[in-house]
Amino acid sequence: MTATPTSPAPEAVADPTEPQRRHGGSLFRAESHRFSSRRFIRWLLLLSVVAYVVILPLVALTQFSKPTAGALEDAERRRDEVIAEQNTFREECLNDPNRPEGPVEEFCGPEFDESNVRTADFIDKPPFELAEGLPAGAIATAVATAMLAFLIGATFVGAEWSSRSMVALLFWEPRRLKVMGVKLAVTALYAALLAVVTQAVWWGSAEIMARTRGNRDGLPADFWPDLFGQQGRAVLFVVLTALLGFGIANLIRNTAAALGAGFVYIVIIENVVRGFFPKWQPWLLVENVSGLLSRDGHTVFIYENDPIGDGVREVLVSNVRGGLVLGILTAVIVVSGVLLFKRRDLH
Repeated sequence: MTATPTSPAPEAVADPTEPQRRHGGSLFRAESHRFSSRRFIRWLLLLSVVAYVVILPLVALTQFSKPTAGALEDAERRRDEVIAEQNTFREECLNDPNRPEGPVEEFCGPEFDESNVRTADFIDKPPFELAEGLPAGAIATAVATAMLAFLIGATFVGAEWSSRSMVALLFWEPRRLKVMGVKLAVTALYAALLAVVTQAVWWGSAEIMARTRGNRDGLPADFWPDLFGQQGRAVLFVVLTALLGFGIANLIRNTAAALGAGFVYIVIIENVVRGFFPKWQPWLLVENVSGLLSRDGHTVFIYENDPIGDGVREVLVSNVRGGLVLGILTAVIVVSGVLLFKRRDLH
């Protein structure tokens, strides 16, 4: 009996969507690993930590201290002398028959008392007051972190253009928009994490300084809600700055050129605009960053005529306006780079 030959079993046909799902699931992990493994970023963060650990104790020891009873008594005496002297000048101004008509405080100033003349201003090494130092330090921390994030965002994509690893990546994942979207997401995620950590570290440092070399007195009722709002805006600012650095470097394809472009704009172009086109100041980057981070926004004074005359116009750059201007600028640069990346030849 002759055996019937059996036909070979058909090969299993792979689902064409399976590789894409596998790539889609691993692309974010690959980019996260690429970001966290970059030696330049690691060294940059390490140097920042070392600088913070060295500089902050130095500032705390040299600039702040809890005053002794004698120093506090002497400061109060000098404060009272200044208050009495300033109020004497004010009384002379009020009794001057040649005083111009108009609001009294415009020409003679307000009445001085302990509310507008602080005792701490007459102490050689004043105490660190949490009510003032913590919000002010949060802004300084946000600016320093944003500078670091701009450099990190620029080098993350700029290094890939310089080493041409961007081209090699597209052999594995050819969908350019997806590649760029994941890179932007990773940059934003790590920038937000960095901002949250630095704000938390500063908060803890300020609490230690207030308890050891200052005080926690005089906290207003809305202090903590205002502080949390300010720190939330600081995180947003750092994320936008990191994406801005990424977008500029992606457009220019070079990290150093992106840093140079940012330096030229902030140091040269914006100062030229302030000098020759003062009406444009409310739209400048620095003014809008101040508006975003400051508690009540940032007021810009525009001298339309003689700076000594009456032609002064005040423009309030609010938190919302500052965030919108910075966000729109970042979006325009990032989207332009992404669209150019999608269309242009990479070889």
